[in-house]
Amino acid sequence: MLSLIGTYENGRLKLDKEYPTKNPVKVIITFLEEVESQSEKGLRLTDFSFAKSRKSLHGFKGSFADAVIEERRSAL
Repeated sequence: MLSLIGTYENGRLKLDKEYPTKNPVKVIITFLEEVESQSEKGLRLTDFSFAKSRKSLHGFKGSFADAVIEERRSAL
């Protein structure tokens, strides 16, 4: 295994040194600085909880799908 240093900017990786190869090479990129990615600005998997959903729907009589559709229609 070989380690190279470079800079990632605007979707491109620029290595500090050339790495000559004739074949494609798989790489692993580790970000050394704490950065906020696009996915961190939106929803994350931890924003969803089956247990919380069940608790919120406790005692709800009806179709959850119909309730969501109605809520979205009223928001328009």
